[in-house]
Amino acid sequence: MITICKTCGTSYDVVREPQQCAICEDERQYVPATGQEWVDFTTLTTTHTNKWQQLEDGLLSLKTVPAFAISQRAILLRTPQGNVLWDCIANLDPATHALVTALGGIDAIAISHPHYYTTMQDWAAAFDAPVYLHGSDRQWVMRDSPALRFWEGDSLEIMPDVTLVRLGGHFAGGTVLHWNQDGGVLLAGDILQVTPGKDAVSFMWSYPNMLPLPASAVSEIAAHLDNARFERLYGAFEGQNISADAREIVIRSVQKYIACLNSGAVGKLKKP
Repeated sequence: MITICKTCGTSYDVVREPQQCAICEDERQYVPATGQEWVDFTTLTTTHTNKWQQLEDGLLSLKTVPAFAISQRAILLRTPQGNVLWDCIANLDPATHALVTALGGIDAIAISHPHYYTTMQDWAAAFDAPVYLHGSDRQWVMRDSPALRFWEGDSLEIMPDVTLVRLGGHFAGGTVLHWNQDGGVLLAGDILQVTPGKDAVSFMWSYPNMLPLPASAVSEIAAHLDNARFERLYGAFEGQNISADAREIVIRSVQKYIACLNSGAVGKLKKP
């Protein structure tokens, strides 16, 4: 039986519902005060559907409605060499299967970090696609699958002009996807968290528990992006789109974050 954690969306193959979710027990997620709750895969696909949006030519986002678990979006990247599913959502309903198939299927799946592993095994089986995960996060895979491809190092080109870049930070294997197209696009998950004004990004070790990353980790993130050129950036959640000057915004955000940690404040309050 495939059962899914209602809080984080991680799937488990079990005889009966688990008592605990290993992903939620980690400090980068959380266990609700009311305790863990579960839903089976079939029930999820009959009670929820997926909302689609075109972000730009070659990029489509899909998000589950009503909101489920973390409520992130997945992004379907369409290239002449094949389609890539970036990040994953738990709901793979019949309509989504039909739409993705009509768009040419999926040739590769790549996921930023364990909070979005969800039902990646089922997506991989449905579309006969390999799933690229950084080896540093292997311990957080809750269901085995022959489709899983663990990679090492700091970058991996999975098809022409599509490269995975390990930034670390939120998770040791925290990954972004760089698409070398029309000025460059970065699909960032929440390894880089787009702020509400869309003019900055931030960096956290735990988002729900509001635990920051040290300055040294943010410096390393910047260093890993040193050779990546990108004008646009798309984050993990609906509306988190930076449509211009994304690289400059990330660099400026790194500098501001580190200055804040080192000085204790970004600026001084003015006296009334």
